[in-house]
Amino acid sequence: MGDCIEPQHCHVALLVGGVSGEREVSLASGVGARQALEEAGFSVTVLDPANKEDLKVLIDGKFDVAFICLHGKFGEDGTLQGLLEMIGLPYIGSGVWSSALAMDKAKSKIFYDLAGISTPPSITLTSTSSVKAVDIVGQLGNHCVVKPATEGSALGVFIVEGEDAISESIEKVFELDNLVLIERYISGKELTVAVIGNENPEALPIIEIVPVNEFYDYESKYVPGASQHLCPAPLSDEVTRRIQQMAVEAHGVLECKGVSRSDFILDDEGTSWILETNTIPGMTGTSLLPDAARAAGISFPELCTMLVRFALEK
Repeated sequence: MGDCIEPQHCHVALLVGGVSGEREVSLASGVGARQALEEAGFSVTVLDPANKEDLKVLIDGKFDVAFICLHGKFGEDGTLQGLLEMIGLPYIGSGVWSSALAMDKAKSKIFYDLAGISTPPSITLTSTSSVKAVDIVGQLGNHCVVKPATEGSALGVFIVEGEDAISESIEKVFELDNLVLIERYISGKELTVAVIGNENPEALPIIEIVPVNEFYDYESKYVPGASQHLCPAPLSDEVTRRIQQMAVEAHGVLECKGVSRSDFILDDEGTSWILETNTIPGMTGTSLLPDAARAAGISFPELCTMLVRFALEK
């Protein structure tokens, strides 16, 4: 592992909190990651980039690797990754370009299409767009998903029917983001697939998410008991292999490193649709990545150790 061959010789800067709308989730991820890293034998210093004094410690400190638990803007979008590149500190996860690309759901879909990975038809709006709800219905149908293009954790996601509801939800999303992504609504099983590795990435077991609410929203993600994770997902071997391959292809076309987690819908006709790819998956007690790793026989401390090794390989 580079200069720190064993965890007990490796000093980790655990980055948590931040200034995005997912700050509380990030802090919760940090608690889980710290416990797992320390159990694996790493020396851990917790730093919050929202605090300028912590940023100075990050820049001046003698750290071997940064373990990023920042979700959303200024943590998952390439901003922090650029800072870490400038100070020469290895970090878990994807690089600057890949992080920025995956954070932008609208631009990610362009690359999914280029790679032949099925993704729901969509329209992207800016604040100056003149597209009307009637045009959206004509292109995507009456039942749509309206969401911010560059937010995570299902913040500001609306599943709506009809022109009036579409227009209203677009206005609400513009309060969160200056880019609005509108997708055709596709009903089916909600699945997620984590991929780990650099040059030869591998998919972990698929998780089917059964939310209590209408879809896998913010509450379903982070409130214990608000969703059920079925892992491995009850799918045929053929469907499992196909969706895992799609996740690996998404990891590749977005040039992800170390870890990613892609979300899918498997519709009633058996077609798989990719929705988005996350480059800093959650590390809370209800998070999906640790669940998938456990199903593959990888403990949480072992998973964190692997992510550090991938960071030092890059």
